[in-house]
Amino acid sequence: MTKPDMKKSRAPQYFLAMALLISAVGLLQSWNSALSILNMGLISAIMALGVNLQWGYAGLFNVGVMGFVALGGLAVVLTSMPPVPAAWSAGGGRIVAALVVGVAIIAGAAVLWKKMPKGRTRGLVLTAFLVAGFFLFRFLLDPAVAAIEAVDPAVSGYLGGLGLPVMLAWPVGGILAAGAAWLVAKTALGLRSDYLAIATLGIAEIILAVMKNEDWLSRGVKNVNGLPRPVPNEIDLQNAQWFLDMMTRFGMDPTTGSSIFVKLLYALLFLAVIILIVTAMELALKSPWGRMMRAIRDNEVAAEAMGKNVTGRHLQIFVLGAAIIGVAGAMMTTLDGQLTPTTYQPLRYTFLVWVMVIVGGSGNNWGAVLGGMLIWFLWIEVEPIGAWIVNVITSGMDDGSAFKAGLIERVAYMRYLTMGVILLVVLRFSPRGLLPEK
Repeated sequence: MTKPDMKKSRAPQYFLAMALLISAVGLLQSWNSALSILNMGLISAIMALGVNLQWGYAGLFNVGVMGFVALGGLAVVLTSMPPVPAAWSAGGGRIVAALVVGVAIIAGAAVLWKKMPKGRTRGLVLTAFLVAGFFLFRFLLDPAVAAIEAVDPAVSGYLGGLGLPVMLAWPVGGILAAGAAWLVAKTALGLRSDYLAIATLGIAEIILAVMKNEDWLSRGVKNVNGLPRPVPNEIDLQNAQWFLDMMTRFGMDPTTGSSIFVKLLYALLFLAVIILIVTAMELALKSPWGRMMRAIRDNEVAAEAMGKNVTGRHLQIFVLGAAIIGVAGAMMTTLDGQLTPTTYQPLRYTFLVWVMVIVGGSGNNWGAVLGGMLIWFLWIEVEPIGAWIVNVITSGMDDGSAFKAGLIERVAYMRYLTMGVILLVVLRFSPRGLLPEK
């Protein structure tokens, strides 16, 4: 078997090993835990695919993954939650008017910048226009926000959403993330790559700050609970006769069985999405467009000399990658059933996703999927495995031993240590990842 054939045969082996690991969790712990790992692993794999599209295809360094994931989560609230009539009556119309005025001010500033001749006068006029526009915007917005947030703040205090089916929020999450990515990329692309990294990091923090503080939009740190679901509720299943008959046939407890059944339905939905995305990305990679993107990634100067619009193609692929990340963010919030802005952390939604891409194999779509599944599995399972190892090692020690207590207290750090060790080992022995790009 030649070396390329050996590399090609690795993928089925790796995915089989991944299936065996998840099955082992089901057999040794519980199938609920195994399916939870599978579902979040699939969502993490979609996030990794978005980053892989940006980095593996075009060499664009995005460190604002967290922000695009959060926008996907916000899309679920804005799309699927029912509107709050009292809040809309209190200040919804004024909020809409303030936002329209804000957009008009930005558009007017852009027109002034283009129409006026260069010089000090343009700068002064533009500054005065923006300052006046800012005060007008706040004059319209602030009273409306105060009125909305005063409407039953314990359970509401926000406008709500459109009351549409929750699965529509998944493409909407992609659209919101793509819009934010377009704004960032339009400003930062064409400059040095570190400017893009700084811009994406900044926009992620701004998005998170807005979600935490603008209660009228997302209830802020009070969270939005009870999001609609695309699958049946466990309680409804437990009261359905057909489901009870099925559980009797399989000899399962209806409470446990309903949870497993719901997680299986989620897994099927997520598998359908990931198959659709991977298929589209594989077709794009093998097309002339995909070859052009890799040529631009490998040598921008040569590609530009051949007449390729490097900045335009970078903008295109950055927006597409962010859209995929936004879809994953909407899927994750749908699975959780709530929007919790404080849970969006750079360690989980930027660093860990990058580890998935690097470990799986940058530039290889199946490698990104494998990396997403494997790293998420380890992220969850390393701590209980570490606790078991520590308990075995310290089983002969006295309960009052300071050394034993110290080891047990530090089990929580095992996952961070493991991520670093895995990254170092992969970079040392397989620098291009477990499934490298051909």
